[in-house]
Amino acid sequence: MSQVQVQHNWNADQWDWPLQHNDGVVKVHNTPEKFEVGLDASFFTPKEIEVKIVGNNLVIHCRHEERTDQFGTITREISRTYHLPNDVDVQTIHSHLNKNGVLKIAAAKKR
Repeated sequence: MSQVQVQHNWNADQWDWPLQHNDGVVKVHNTPEKFEVGLDASFFTPKEIEVKIVGNNLVIHCRHEERTDQFGTITREISRTYHLPNDVDVQTIHSHLNKNGVLKIAAAKKR
């Protein structure tokens, strides 16, 4: 089998969240009242999504095992880490996956 060299354009404006298709699905809101992250997780089930706090970071990890569909076989795994602002109350962090596959993670600010 011969190899073909593939050229890539890895500009930062193209890669924020690998599944967003440059449609702006990844959103971070940091207001005086709350900190919120929303992102497209439609390729994953709730059991395949892990959201946790490690130190002062919000860590999002999505992974599913190998699957076969009409186009072939695929495995997906994505990790994303956000540094939490110092005024985020980590005890209030909660996540929700809506029916459209948008994962929202929110926390209140310390008072």
